[in-house]
Amino acid sequence: MDELRLPHLLVSQYRASLSMLGQAIEVCPEDLWLASDYRNRSWHIAYHAVFYTHFYLQESQADFRAWGKHQADSQYLGPRPWEPNKVPAVVRPYSRAEVLEYHKLCCAEVEARVPRLELSAPSGFYWLPFNKMELQLYNIRHLQHHTGQLADRLRAVAGVGVDWVLSG
Repeated sequence: MDELRLPHLLVSQYRASLSMLGQAIEVCPEDLWLASDYRNRSWHIAYHAVFYTHFYLQESQADFRAWGKHQADSQYLGPRPWEPNKVPAVVRPYSRAEVLEYHKLCCAEVEARVPRLELSAPSGFYWLPFNKMELQLYNIRHLQHHTGQLADRLRAVAGVGVDWVLSG
């Protein structure tokens, strides 16, 4: 009956979503990974998706500790909401190997944190006015949104697909 427990189901869906993102990162050709033909480069979307998955797995913003290779403001795909006219400068692109390294850390965070969450507790993020349960759905949905962007780009530009992963 353990497989019907909500934390187990959430971990399974995180695993599946992260697996699909991992595929998109791994199969992305180098020229597409760095291509400036788009407002947001593929590496930037992938990093953003991993960063925010990691971020929202924490108890709160105050508890978050950035990945050791994090570059200031590299998580933003556009202007910060509280500074709408300031576009953050990103120093250098992350390599696929770097984003996959961070992805691996994020996968471990899912395994460690999700089973211990108090799902009825507040989100821990003042701008997200719902509980931890809804935060997990929000987080998985955000992860899949950006994975879908990358998968669509891969299919259109490189003719490469990302396999659907049912559960993890």
